[in-house]
Amino acid sequence: MKIVVHKSVKNSLLKLKEFFFNFEKEGSILADGNRNQIKVYKLEGEYITIKAFKVPNLVNKIAYQYFRKSKAQRSYEYACKLLENGILTPQPLGYAIENDGLLFGKSFYACKLVEADATYRTLVNDENYPNRIEILKAFTRFTFEMHQKGIHFLDHSPGNTLIVKNMEGYDFYLVDLNRMEFRELDFETRIQNFARLTPIKEMVAIMAEEYARIGGFDENKTRNSMWKATQDFQESFKKKQELKKKLKFWKK
Repeated sequence: MKIVVHKSVKNSLLKLKEFFFNFEKEGSILADGNRNQIKVYKLEGEYITIKAFKVPNLVNKIAYQYFRKSKAQRSYEYACKLLENGILTPQPLGYAIENDGLLFGKSFYACKLVEADATYRTLVNDENYPNRIEILKAFTRFTFEMHQKGIHFLDHSPGNTLIVKNMEGYDFYLVDLNRMEFRELDFETRIQNFARLTPIKEMVAIMAEEYARIGGFDENKTRNSMWKATQDFQESFKKKQELKKKLKFWKK
């Protein structure tokens, strides 16, 4: 097993190694999805999370072993890069990669646990959430800052932004980081980055107006473009879901 740890926890290497090796036996489950599992551990008096990525198929076992960085490695490196650019994400602690010498196997990413008050999905599901419009505008300013710094978060979706209330307002932490680009972003790419967040037109309008205001863009163009991007994504998502249902039916 290859293990890389952040300099801030280099003295805890052996403990982290133990967590990685005993992932299936130890830790408290935080999230258990079809693809990945996240568990909580206690390290030096603080809670941390470790994400175990699903073992890839044969093609990706070869790709991750010889040609591409793993999701765990990318998550760690992107987290470090985000923090270097002043964009919040749970403090990265390290990653581990296991293989049998020829093919890629399991991989893990460790970071500190952030106790969030909400996620963006909370704003979608609860229209009466306190200060909802204020938070939406603050989130939009956060996304604009990210875009200005040349950060294109490809998984900018409802569950991937943690919201933490502070004395001055709100902090936003990005999670699920393995798909990112770092480059100058044009208007179309910026607007498209909002497409997956919400199907609610009112929320899109609030974000579009705030983004146009701080970015100096035409408000009508921004609003129309963002809503079209949202509709296009929702239609594509709907078709994919219908296709999955048909495939499940024919497998029966």
